[in-house]
Amino acid sequence: MIELGPKTVTPTRSETVRDFARSELFERTFQEGMELVEETAAYLDGAGRQESKLLSRNAALAYAGESMRLTTRLMQVASWLLVQRAVREGDMSPSDACEDRYRVAGPQSRSDRDALTEALPDGLRALLERSERLHERVMHLDRRMYTDAQDDDAVNGVLSQFERLRDAFTVGAA
Repeated sequence: MIELGPKTVTPTRSETVRDFARSELFERTFQEGMELVEETAAYLDGAGRQESKLLSRNAALAYAGESMRLTTRLMQVASWLLVQRAVREGDMSPSDACEDRYRVAGPQSRSDRDALTEALPDGLRALLERSERLHERVMHLDRRMYTDAQDDDAVNGVLSQFERLRDAFTVGAA
């Protein structure tokens, strides 16, 4: 919030989105996300494929399920990051980026994974952990930029009505 005399001005959600897309935090997150996507694809097509052939039947099923969750999670992150980059490059307006269809999905269920994790190859486990941390960070950013901003907009709408009333009565009283 910015103090301007008796009034408080809050950046709009579009300004917040635009500012983030131009930030170094976005640049670092984008780089990390795209590198992780490439690293995961290389692993799953190479060493991971070979390692999965050596697993027991149950472990191989767990590997298949976890690799699907991994790629889904990374595709959600990559999609979100590409929307932010489109805003930065002017290919998409910040207000368009605010649409619900561009929100990142919540975390996937992990209830049964912990028991099977030990049987999975170390390479896959490391990628799973890194992708979960990145996904959690992106979900946090998404919430802060879009969901929390919507809540702020609703509160600011009420505040703006109070400010209009105050200004109307202040003008009349002066």
